[in-house]
Amino acid sequence: MKIAIGGDRSGMDYKTRLIHYLKENNYEVKDVGTYEYIPCDSPVFAANVGSLVALGECDYGVLICATGTGIAIAANKIKGIMCGIGYDDEVTRKMREHNDANVIAFGASHMKYEDVERRLGIFLTSGFIGQHHALRVNQIKDLEEGKTIVQSPVINSDWKSTI
Repeated sequence: MKIAIGGDRSGMDYKTRLIHYLKENNYEVKDVGTYEYIPCDSPVFAANVGSLVALGECDYGVLICATGTGIAIAANKIKGIMCGIGYDDEVTRKMREHNDANVIAFGASHMKYEDVERRLGIFLTSGFIGQHHALRVNQIKDLEEGKTIVQSPVINSDWKSTI
C-alpha cells in the first residue's frame, strides 16, 4: 500500500516520525514535503497529497499542520478527496468505516505524537462498511459534482443514536 504524506513546518517532526513508522510497517511512502523549517503554505502540501490520492498514485494520504484544520479544508477541495481530522480514536475509525475517507489530517500542536501514530494505524487498518453509509458518501460525491441532493426517506423512525 502506498501512502502520500505532507505538511507544513509545524508538522515536519511528526511527518518524519510517521514516515519511519509507515516504512517499519511495510508501507511505501511518497513524501511531498515540506523539508525545511521555514514558513510555507499548507494548502500546497494538501493539494500535492490530495492529487496523488485522487489520481490513484497513492492509496491514502496523511497531512500534518499545527491544527489539522486548514490543511484538511484544502485537501477537501481536491475532487475525490474525503479528509477528516484524526482528533480521537473512534472518530478516526468512523472516518473510514462511515465516510470512506482517503486522507487524514493531524494537528501537531494539539496532539501527542503517540496518539497520532496510533490513529494513523487505526485509519489504515479500518475499512468502509458501506450499508446506509454508502448513500451518504454518494451524496457527498454528488455535491462535488454540483448536483442537488435531498433528504432520504426515514426507514426506521424509532432508531436512536448510540453516540
